[in-house]
Amino acid sequence: MKKDPICKMDVSEDEALTTEFNGKIYYFCSEGCRDKFLKEKTHKFLTSYELVIIGGGPAGLTAAVYAATLKMEVFLITKDLGGQAIDSTKIENYMGYDFITGPELIEKFKYQLIHSHYIDHLISEVEKIEPVNDGFHITTSELNKYFAKTLIISTGMTRRRLKVEGEEKFQRKGVFYGNIQDFSFVQGENAAVVGGGNSALQIVKNLHTVAKDIYLISDFALTADPAIIERVNHFKNLQKYEGFKVIQFTGENTLSSVSIRKKAEEKTINLSVKGVFIAIGFQPNSSLISHLVKLNERGEIIINSDCSTSYPGVFAAGDVTDAFGKRIIIASSEGAKTALAARQYILNLRRKGG
Repeated sequence: MKKDPICKMDVSEDEALTTEFNGKIYYFCSEGCRDKFLKEKTHKFLTSYELVIIGGGPAGLTAAVYAATLKMEVFLITKDLGGQAIDSTKIENYMGYDFITGPELIEKFKYQLIHSHYIDHLISEVEKIEPVNDGFHITTSELNKYFAKTLIISTGMTRRRLKVEGEEKFQRKGVFYGNIQDFSFVQGENAAVVGGGNSALQIVKNLHTVAKDIYLISDFALTADPAIIERVNHFKNLQKYEGFKVIQFTGENTLSSVSIRKKAEEKTINLSVKGVFIAIGFQPNSSLISHLVKLNERGEIIINSDCSTSYPGVFAAGDVTDAFGKRIIIASSEGAKTALAARQYILNLRRKGG
């Protein structure tokens, strides 16, 4: 793999676009980045934009594409492309597809972003957002600074942890958080899944032909959609422990067992497992902007119907917000709405002479 010198994206040497400059070959994700590279050899680096989008999940990518079609000066900064959607093994009834996987859908989003509707983008982490006159300063982990008149925050959520003994010790050594590439770790072995929502039961579905026995552990009664609960109930290798808490993970170099206890009872049960997949919900990634906008009790950014926040010029979309329904299709639609709202905000500034 090579790294695009403009956006820092990893690109395949065989598929990347190339150019030679001063006797060195450079590799690019798209014609847009290659053209920008050549222009910046003779022009000053562009650091000021009408709109900066932070976060590259379905909401951020959709917002970027819509902003591009609206001919905005837009810049996307994201740690990765895809967000949590990249872990989705089965997405049903996303408009236009009866069935598509998360990676497949994100590849289509990515193609639109870097080929069909190119915008400036950077694979990096935003470390600081500062309000300034007429806009915001954004500082990345490379300590580069950019200016934006308006912002879209689409930083999504990260998986919650149990915070019990042994969880940190056995990270990647038997304790996982739902990534499909980790399923081979429990091939032919016993496995446990912690959680009772759609994500947890989707993992059970994916594991039932891989693992020997599966133990489903949930604090409360299962909350997943009735249809998926009905499907997993037919799995002969599934044992459910509803109303149980995880107490401890144990083992030598790798995980060998998980201890659970029925709520309000003292007796513990030790389950022999090779791996545990934890899917107990998500924590909004809102700390970056929490000093400017109002959050609810769950840490989600509170938004209005047009995706605006409590701070003028800051918009938000996707799972980081309090919008109803944590679904990829909802995040995408919110991303489109946010781009339209940010565009209207810029037009209003222009009318006011801003």
